[in-house]
Amino acid sequence: MKLNYQIKSIFSACIAYAAIGAGYTTTVQAQTAKVIKVKTDQPIAKVQPNMWGVFFEDINFGADGGIYAELIKNRSFEFTKPLMGWSIQRKNPKEGEILVVNRKEVNTANPRYLQVKKQTDDFELINEGFKGIGVKKGLRYDFSLMYRQLTPGVKLVLMLKDANNKIIGQGTLTPDQTGNDWKKQSASFIATETDPKAKFSILFQGNGNIDVDMISLFPGDTWKNRPQGLRADMVQLLADMKPGFIRFPGGCIVEGTDLANRYQWKKTIGPIENRQLIINRWNTEFPYRAAPDYFQSFGLGFFEYFQLAEDIGSDALPILNCGMACQFNSAEVASLDELDPYVQDALDLIEFANGDVTTKWGKMRADLGHPKPFNLKMMGVGNENWGPQYLERLAIFTKAIKAKYPDFKIINSSGTDPEGDRFNLLNTTLRNNHADFIDEHYYRPADWFLKNAGRYDNYPRNGSKVFVGEYAVHADSKIEGSNRNNWESALASASLMTGLERNADVVQMASYAPLFANIDAWQWAPDMIWVDNLKSYGTPDYYVQKQFSTNKGTDVVSITLDNKNIIGQDGLYASAVTDQVKKELIIKIANNANQPQQIDFDLEGKLKLKSKGTNEEIANSNLKQVNSFENPEAVSPKKSTINLKGKKLNISLKPYSFNVIKIPFTT
Repeated sequence: MKLNYQIKSIFSACIAYAAIGAGYTTTVQAQTAKVIKVKTDQPIAKVQPNMWGVFFEDINFGADGGIYAELIKNRSFEFTKPLMGWSIQRKNPKEGEILVVNRKEVNTANPRYLQVKKQTDDFELINEGFKGIGVKKGLRYDFSLMYRQLTPGVKLVLMLKDANNKIIGQGTLTPDQTGNDWKKQSASFIATETDPKAKFSILFQGNGNIDVDMISLFPGDTWKNRPQGLRADMVQLLADMKPGFIRFPGGCIVEGTDLANRYQWKKTIGPIENRQLIINRWNTEFPYRAAPDYFQSFGLGFFEYFQLAEDIGSDALPILNCGMACQFNSAEVASLDELDPYVQDALDLIEFANGDVTTKWGKMRADLGHPKPFNLKMMGVGNENWGPQYLERLAIFTKAIKAKYPDFKIINSSGTDPEGDRFNLLNTTLRNNHADFIDEHYYRPADWFLKNAGRYDNYPRNGSKVFVGEYAVHADSKIEGSNRNNWESALASASLMTGLERNADVVQMASYAPLFANIDAWQWAPDMIWVDNLKSYGTPDYYVQKQFSTNKGTDVVSITLDNKNIIGQDGLYASAVTDQVKKELIIKIANNANQPQQIDFDLEGKLKLKSKGTNEEIANSNLKQVNSFENPEAVSPKKSTINLKGKKLNISLKPYSFNVIKIPFTT
């Protein structure tokens, strides 16, 4: 994603939005049923097993404060302001009793720690969490810290407190070792109440000298119960989608505001205390949604991304910096004669993912607990980069990667927009260079989506394939936050996606963006899944994406109205596939009209269709309807049974509806 288009969507989407009505006020006069023909036994394209995926970027507090389940903000005191997120309460403070010490020359990755020389009254060190700390009654909470105890005698009382300072969970930890070496120690306790906005306190008792760092608190119900792992509810929403791939870690954070701020995967693996925190580029990107406490701890790093993809059966799709920072920020580039380290990062990542345990980076993967290769098949070189400066750097990457891994697939950027001079230069040049994949992005009003359902009908069928790596309908700028994920936007996405599916021989992968947003800490909207400190829900866009990804089929078949692709006639959009594994004919059809439409499906071919099928329908007469924490399934699929008469199916499509019709068959 690129900030210029977010700004466009905020300040000018309302202008384009005036055209949306043309797509959504289709009035269908009373008439006989429309006859739609489906050639069930004549496949015209293969659907790739990984066609529908998800895009993850650490925006909207999607990682820290989101899917990465750490509850302590600024756990290692490395934010620009070392005590941001922390406060100290004490009655009779003594100068020098508590200091933030910087050991940059000794530990550049994690230089700061808290030095405590306790000689007076007890005091509390309090952390506010990420917009509070979500606490669940009866759940275990796992505390840990790194410490160096020079003079023993300090005891730590661990407390979760509500807004009224009532203790709702308590434990203790007494450091059990002394000396100059850093140690790690843990303790667990059970919460006694539920509170979405709690805080965490460490009460220092006794007297002694102790240094503390990496103060951490995790809920006991992480995904797969992994220590210091991911939020299970958020991962489960992804797993339920059965995505074909996970694109990570972005997005603009791959580029950084400058090259020093770029994402460097090698700094995100290994012990978490050795992962060097950096400022998140979305920290101050949008003044109206400034987030000065937004940093990247990299507790969710490249190993965890690969592990997550493996957990939910998805391909990993990493995107790497190509030696170019964000062209809307600094436009800084690495000189061509200094590009080797960037290229080496790409080659080393392939070895990290796939290499034998006897290789340097394969051994690193094995040492992290995964001797089996991750079977990485592809990566992106650059994110939304453009211009001749991108093409010359891309060429260097491509030559080096293909020389060592000739079958490895490379995702190539087509810039920030799906049309214009920048797009045309890249699209033409990359096709002439026989690029594996060209990554197209579009954040546009609903009307653009409706008008572009036939975008790929006339694309070349051979040569470079398309990866629609980021897309989302951006509603009227007057609509803010989670309200932007309304049914109008999701229905327009569904309509366009029928065009992507129909052209699966051209568009081989696609992913909506962004994925997650914290309701109290977002910078960008719309987003597929919204979360708070305890709960999460899928938007109407989530259910549309899920319907495609769980019903992708194996073969595209022809579906036409009056012998034409269905790309908006009377507000209708449709695609059809067969699933040769599940033995199903699957028809996806959207009705953007404000009235019901009667459809007679003529199901031609030799497939032996069964007499009963199902229709999973998402419909709502209110185009502004959204899902919410209070009503998370207001717009979601409702399943019903349908009956065929031979090879005929008559169905009434509700106004503003998206339908997934599934008919079993035998061969």
